[in-house]
Amino acid sequence: MSQVFSEETHRNLLARIPHCTGREISDWLRTVEEGPALRFEEKVSWLRHEYDLAYGHAKAIIHEYDLRRAARKLL
Repeated sequence: MSQVFSEETHRNLLARIPHCTGREISDWLRTVEEGPALRFEEKVSWLRHEYDLAYGHAKAIIHEYDLRRAARKLL
């Protein structure tokens, strides 16, 4: 079962990702964009295994990607 993060937890995870991974959020979002077309949890698993990310970081990246993609569709 996947964890549900609050908005505050999501923001905190995003803020720590560059420090923990050495890559900016924009780099991770580009990686997801260029990666395989998978469902949410499959993308999380792909990031975790392909880039050795913690579950929380991978989930935060995918969630942020989905939020930004949805915002683009609304414009």
